[in-house]
Amino acid sequence: MSTRTYFIYLIIMAVTTYLIRAVPFAAVKKKIENRFIRSFLYYIPYAVLTAMTIPAIFSATASVISASIGLFVAILLALRGKSLTTVAVAACCAVYIAEIFLIR
Repeated sequence: MSTRTYFIYLIIMAVTTYLIRAVPFAAVKKKIENRFIRSFLYYIPYAVLTAMTIPAIFSATASVISASIGLFVAILLALRGKSLTTVAVAACCAVYIAEIFLIR
C-alpha cells in the first residue's frame, strides 16, 4: 500500500469516527426525556460489548465445548456478583482445565 493511499484511508476513518461522535452531541441540545430512548441508549454499550465478546469466546479456544464451559463459569460468577478479575481468571482456569481433559 502506498503512503498516499494509507493517508487517504486514515483521513476517511478519522472523519467517520469524528462524525459518529460529534453529530449526536451537536444534534441533541437538551436532556432526553423519553424513557424508551433513554433505556435504549443505556443498554447500547452492553449490547455492543456482548456482540464483540461472544464470537471471540468461541473462536479463542481449541474446542467449542471448552469455550462453553468457560462462558458458563463466567456467567455464573458474574450473576453471583464477583469482580471482573475473579470472573476472568476463573473462566480462563475453567477453559484450561477443560482443554486438558478434552485433549486426553
